[in-house]
Amino acid sequence: MKLKGTVAAPGETLAVPVNKRDHIQGGEKAQRTLVEYGDYQCPYCGEAWAVVKELQKQLGSRVRFVYRNFPLAEIHPHAEHAAEAAEAAGAQGRFWEMHDMLYQNQEALEDEDIAEYAAALGLDPERLMREVEAGTYRARLREDFEGGVRSGVNGTPTFFIDDVRYEGSDDLDSLVAALTK
Repeated sequence: MKLKGTVAAPGETLAVPVNKRDHIQGGEKAQRTLVEYGDYQCPYCGEAWAVVKELQKQLGSRVRFVYRNFPLAEIHPHAEHAAEAAEAAGAQGRFWEMHDMLYQNQEALEDEDIAEYAAALGLDPERLMREVEAGTYRARLREDFEGGVRSGVNGTPTFFIDDVRYEGSDDLDSLVAALTK
């Protein structure tokens, strides 16, 4: 997918509000919502993944986390298939498990690796890979990507807190401070 459209100014708001089609951890009654546009092959997203996991431990039910796909396929050749694999796992009820598995294994995102992860998670790996190869979830990825572009996302990871683009550091202390102020 190519970045297209105009790049929004810093402080831009989320163009597509959090909704039922999103992948969400945490309840609707959480005090704050953290949305991430991420790329499974991006090393900075891998670092952010660990930070978000710790943030969720610290803040518990006070924060809900939303993940949206923003694969930068021109620089990360496995990002799109990884994102499609996460979506395919979601169709089998295991999005978050595949999400975590992909980030834990960022250095091994070939299709064969993804099929192994699917099997390890108890998914139907043949179905998952058939759906990835067929591009079954490509439209979903495009929706996330285009929503990100409309929101001013031009790199990964990009975070939004309560629909407003977060411009601070992606380290744990900074994110926790932003979410608890």
